[in-house]
Amino acid sequence: MTLTSDDLERLTDVAIEAAEAAGEMIARSRPAEIEHKFAGASLASQVVTEIDRRSEAMIIDRLAPTVERFGLGLLTEERDDDGSRHRADHFWCVDPLDGTLPFIEGRPGSAVSIALVRRDGTPVIGVVEDLATGSVLHAVAGGGAFVDGQAWRPPDPGPSLTVFADRSLLSGPNADALVVSLERVAAELGVVDLRLEVGAGAVMNACGALLRPPGCYLKFPTPVEGGGSLWDFAATACLFTEVGAVASDATGRPLVLNRHGSTFMNHRGVLFASDPHIARAVRRVVSSTD
Repeated sequence: MTLTSDDLERLTDVAIEAAEAAGEMIARSRPAEIEHKFAGASLASQVVTEIDRRSEAMIIDRLAPTVERFGLGLLTEERDDDGSRHRADHFWCVDPLDGTLPFIEGRPGSAVSIALVRRDGTPVIGVVEDLATGSVLHAVAGGGAFVDGQAWRPPDPGPSLTVFADRSLLSGPNADALVVSLERVAAELGVVDLRLEVGAGAVMNACGALLRPPGCYLKFPTPVEGGGSLWDFAATACLFTEVGAVASDATGRPLVLNRHGSTFMNHRGVLFASDPHIARAVRRVVSSTD
């Protein structure tokens, strides 16, 4: 089914309303019990709470009429992949609580993320609510990006190159060498120094690179299942595209946002960068570590 501009506007409004409703509920909640699931190698990917599931149920309840009306597929983190993302022309891709670990620990770094993705993997709507601030970022393919309903205005660049990273990136045997390489990138870019921000979920790590430029978020390819999943990157990829920033795999190829056989992204890694110069410099670091 071909979606018109009016359809996309209507679907965007529904996604924003769903994200805000879930965000309000999460803001009032604390997890009573923490569970573990198999969802990749890192602790951050394995923890889940009843709040994750409650948020997902709220979001699905609001998206359900659009699934029927427009013939959309649905992929969500806490439910089994039913394959509808490969049959429908478009599918909702939902992370009801990204950054469950910082949420449990009472730290910033969590978000609600909702995207509408074409079957070919192109994100056409991206909605992110930052749970620490309640701010909502959204974008529509070809329609621009917005923060709390206002057109995106690029923040002024700061004095440092800020690299947003998962804990796993800086805990491996090559972590020290990686930091040295990133310091060289900072020097090459002419900024004062390198700053490392560790501990947020994937969604807010990517958004951090946009909100605090110059910045990037990097995940190396790995043979171990994990590396984030489709729902971690679909909405932010739409945001980055609409502001002219870079959302790619770790070597510069397009993100595969409707991967067959798996929802994991470990096979090619990810790179989000606030501008192409940073992306090119960081890709050289990736290639030098192969």
